[in-house]
Amino acid sequence: MSVQLDLLRHGVTELGGGLRGSLDDELTAEGWAQMRAAVVLGGPWQALVSSPLRRCAAFAEELAARLELPLHIEADLRELHFGAWEGRSAADLMHDQADELGRFWADPYAFTPPQGEPLQQFEARIDAALQRLRQTHGRRRVLVVSHGGVIRLLLARARGLPRSQLLAVEVAHASLHGVTLGATPSALHERSLNGEA
Repeated sequence: MSVQLDLLRHGVTELGGGLRGSLDDELTAEGWAQMRAAVVLGGPWQALVSSPLRRCAAFAEELAARLELPLHIEADLRELHFGAWEGRSAADLMHDQADELGRFWADPYAFTPPQGEPLQQFEARIDAALQRLRQTHGRRRVLVVSHGGVIRLLLARARGLPRSQLLAVEVAHASLHGVTLGATPSALHERSLNGEA
């Protein structure tokens, strides 16, 4: 029993750049416009699922009300927690933690930011969320409003990329991506948004 997931990254946020992670930023007016534009030709969906962070959930609530669709807030679809790096940009980190940042970019599974969430733990909670999605929404098409890190992980898996290429996957603000989830969280296949393989 498969489920079609349309993955929507949140738009631009109030505080902009840097590693936002668990920070609960609001969308800017531009971010709202980006997300509204992204879903104009999307769907049709039978349900919406969102990260609890405001940059995702506020838009998901608006869209669910407009489309008269059920919305489920899924805590495990929140962004990776970057620990002491939260709110800092890569340029800022280059001043005092250049070696650590380089190790993270080279292999985020092998290096965790100070007080941050290990990638293995991040992956495990996303997999738990995927299992619940499949059980709840089998044979449906669901819009999932989430974060760059979550979507990057799912696309890398769907494309069969090695872990070392995780951070090379591009996920722009308010970009929409299609995947089909099969019987297990690892059974992911990328698809075009019109439903074709």
